[in-house]
Amino acid sequence: MRRTVRATSRSAAAGLILLGLAAAVRPTVFSQTSGGLWEVSRSDGGRRNVCIPDPVLLAQYEHLKSRCSRDVIRDQNGRAEISYSCNGAGFGQSKIEQLTPRSLRIETQGISGDSPFHYVLQARRLGDC
Repeated sequence: MRRTVRATSRSAAAGLILLGLAAAVRPTVFSQTSGGLWEVSRSDGGRRNVCIPDPVLLAQYEHLKSRCSRDVIRDQNGRAEISYSCNGAGFGQSKIEQLTPRSLRIETQGISGDSPFHYVLQARRLGDC
């Protein structure tokens, strides 16, 4: 009976490891991009430079400083769709399109705090931080 319990525990542990690896998979839209200094322009006219260690964080731009979990919904042909949730801070969904290896278009919407948001971003990598 102990062997069965150990085998089940090992199978469960292996399953958790595989789930963790699957969650860590980066969408291919980010395969040619890298962290660094990004100029982010919003559709409402706002613009700022921000140091981003991993460009996948641009998918949760409204919640950039929040700790969020992300799920890749779609990933094909230089485009991705990512859904994310931030404990207590809100949630969102973003559609990312790679224009060039240093330029992304991001349409994002969701809830931040208690308010809805929806805007389009143009993100351009300027260099290292």
